[in-house]
Amino acid sequence: MRIDGKLIARELLQNLTTETAKLKKRGITPTLAIILMGDNKASAAYVKQKTLKAGEIGAEAKLFEFGNTISNEKIEKLVKKLSRDPKIHGILLQRPAPVNIKVDELTELVPANKEVDGFGSSSTYPVPVAQAVWVMLEHVWKQNENSQSFKEWLKSKKIVALGKGETAGKPIITHFAKHGIQLEVVDSHTENKDEILKKADIIITSVGKHVLDSNQIKKRVILIGVGLYSDENNKLRGDYDNDDVDQVASYYSPTPGGVGPVNVACLLENLVRAAKQSHS
Repeated sequence: MRIDGKLIARELLQNLTTETAKLKKRGITPTLAIILMGDNKASAAYVKQKTLKAGEIGAEAKLFEFGNTISNEKIEKLVKKLSRDPKIHGILLQRPAPVNIKVDELTELVPANKEVDGFGSSSTYPVPVAQAVWVMLEHVWKQNENSQSFKEWLKSKKIVALGKGETAGKPIITHFAKHGIQLEVVDSHTENKDEILKKADIIITSVGKHVLDSNQIKKRVILIGVGLYSDENNKLRGDYDNDDVDQVASYYSPTPGGVGPVNVACLLENLVRAAKQSHS
């Protein structure tokens, strides 16, 4: 069964629209500054959705777009300028960034109350993609009559994280660990990868290329696909093929329409919270 990310996101966004309307009555428009660097097509697609959905809830997204040749110094100046601007409630450095950009160091320059992407060491917000995976699994849990709490349900499952990259896999692993849920990590160096995948009850993939086929997973597994890549026709694809896993997985997040919309909604949750806190 497909996990309808668009439906889950819609419910979150409806609540945020109400919250934003209340803020605007007080003269506060939640405003997100997005710094996009380089020519990553998946990043550009995500930024487009972030801008669009911000407008839908009544918030504002200001896009600062740069090519691969932008210098680290120019981005640093921009980050410091946006950090001082009281009308900017959230600052997002879209990842991945060009190799010359020290994105982790720049993120640390963003004030904790504006670091809505959750990557800063002092940020008080969850990383949206990690929160999105959490929300989607909670949706699956709610679909089934269960005497266990959500966390107990997760702890009873063998959960595998396929991929541990900086932009998705690592923050997802960290997010679950903060809640006392340990994920078994599989990467390119894992020797008994097939054996681990075959025993998994839940697999979260964050690779960005086709890495999983139906013959590698057990019947009724739950799949959450985070990774994105562009194929030879410039079409966005996920870490597994929707049609291939449809008859094997009990639940799976499709690409498109899976984690992406929920990721955006979770980011905007952080933004609205930041706007509230900045004027409380």
